[in-house]
Amino acid sequence: MSNNSNNSNNNNNTNNHNSGGKKAHNGRKNAHEATRQTRRNQDDAQRRAGFDDVVTDADKARMAMKAKQANQLDNGEQKLRVIPIGGQDGVGDKNMAIIEYGDDAIVVDAGFNLSVDLPGINYTIPDATYLEAIQHKLRAYVFTHGHLDHIGATPYIIPQFPAPVYGSQFTVGMVQKQIEDADIETDFTPETVPMNIDNHERLKIGPFFIEMIRVTHSVPDSCAVAIDTPVGRILHTGDFRLDPEPLDNSPTDIDRVKELARDGIMLLMTESTNSEVPGRTPTEDTLQQSFHDILHQSPGRVLISSFSTNINRIQMIVNGAVESGRKVAIDGRSMLACVELAVKLGYIKIPKGTLVAMKDLASLQDQEVAIICTGSQGEPNAALERIGMGDHTYITLKTSDTVVLSSSPIPGKEVSVMESVDRLMRTGATVLRHRTHEIDGCGPLHVSGHGNRDEQREMLELTRPDYVMPNHGPFVHRQRYKEIALEAGINPDKVTLVDNGDILEFNQEGKLRQQDSIPTGSLLVDQTGTLVPNLVIKDRLLM
Repeated sequence: MSNNSNNSNNNNNTNNHNSGGKKAHNGRKNAHEATRQTRRNQDDAQRRAGFDDVVTDADKARMAMKAKQANQLDNGEQKLRVIPIGGQDGVGDKNMAIIEYGDDAIVVDAGFNLSVDLPGINYTIPDATYLEAIQHKLRAYVFTHGHLDHIGATPYIIPQFPAPVYGSQFTVGMVQKQIEDADIETDFTPETVPMNIDNHERLKIGPFFIEMIRVTHSVPDSCAVAIDTPVGRILHTGDFRLDPEPLDNSPTDIDRVKELARDGIMLLMTESTNSEVPGRTPTEDTLQQSFHDILHQSPGRVLISSFSTNINRIQMIVNGAVESGRKVAIDGRSMLACVELAVKLGYIKIPKGTLVAMKDLASLQDQEVAIICTGSQGEPNAALERIGMGDHTYITLKTSDTVVLSSSPIPGKEVSVMESVDRLMRTGATVLRHRTHEIDGCGPLHVSGHGNRDEQREMLELTRPDYVMPNHGPFVHRQRYKEIALEAGINPDKVTLVDNGDILEFNQEGKLRQQDSIPTGSLLVDQTGTLVPNLVIKDRLLM
């Protein structure tokens, strides 16, 4: 696919440019960097004020111009463009990227960001205004997995800019559920194309061929996406770790990654989440004994809060509850929806007679009860949050109860999680957290769904890409990832640390040049699912 010898020849040709050409190029490069720095300074000022900038009418005009440029030939040749719309500012930051070639474009992921601390705001979504300019060429949405920072914006973006939805079976189901359950008025039903990720199914979308490759993460059917373009292959890893023995016996398909790499990978788009964490992420199996002990030894009810999409974790808790003679109640809308979908698709097995409704818990002895609920991030109105506030219809905590937070705070949620823990502990219940598990005398309660530095390096060594674009992290994580890439023998000029909106452009030989940027921003969504103008937030902050 990618042609290293051609790249080498192109580099030699570039080196033969005259000095005047070099000066002009350097001048354009310096001006471009100055523009980018100004934009970064403006964005930083907006963040300090507590809100993101909006996309103006002038920005829209600029986007339209950039969209037209995508169709312009370069010496008679079409160009491939890769544009991150979100995901380059932090972990869980509304991941979204656009890949364009001529009259065709696909979108990879469309998530929201929960790590927002603004009055009355629940989350932010990417400003997808650029899609207005390229709506005529939009062919598909392709999703790596079903976490909300990758699919959460779909109710706002896909109905406005319709195109078929591609992904694994569970992921497509999650996207459908996200749109159906959104707190917005829409009767839109997306066209979905569930892909078989076990037989290396390849589908043609315009000039692109896409294939989903199984990876291990903390949600079923997580995938990397191979996108074969007319100028070379892109591999978007999504979120992954290289656990050799995951609980669902579905490890990352390393053999297929190797096969794809043999033909050459032009661009590796890959997460930088744990680039500051040495070694490898522990296997999920290390938690089984912890839950077994808690469920067997706790004198009263056991309430366990985790991410609703972590079906392997939920299966582990159900297994421990059954072994300890406890019935299981599930509380929280997203938790119920995920478990329902997982049961339907066969990703979780719950013995008959195990589940009970929340309203029926009063008929059981406390030591017969296990509750799996939402609220591990201190989310407003989540089940555990209502329990801690004393506002739950069926549960009032007792000193004999044990509450387990089987998660780590996502970036930006540390304060809300600690406030939730404070409220829970004030009830007199035992509260167990992963961070303090050794002090509390229990085993580990959480492992990350993201690979650490050694796994990131292994992915680089497996793929040996021509270019690398780290994503899913703030600049410091992406810079740390670059260090890993250099250790793995990647040329520093081949690791591109782009910001949201930056345009990566590839010619027919798969050679990269960075081409300016498009404006990007965030839209604010309140707890009713309504988009909130930034001026309203400014007024609230001034009150």
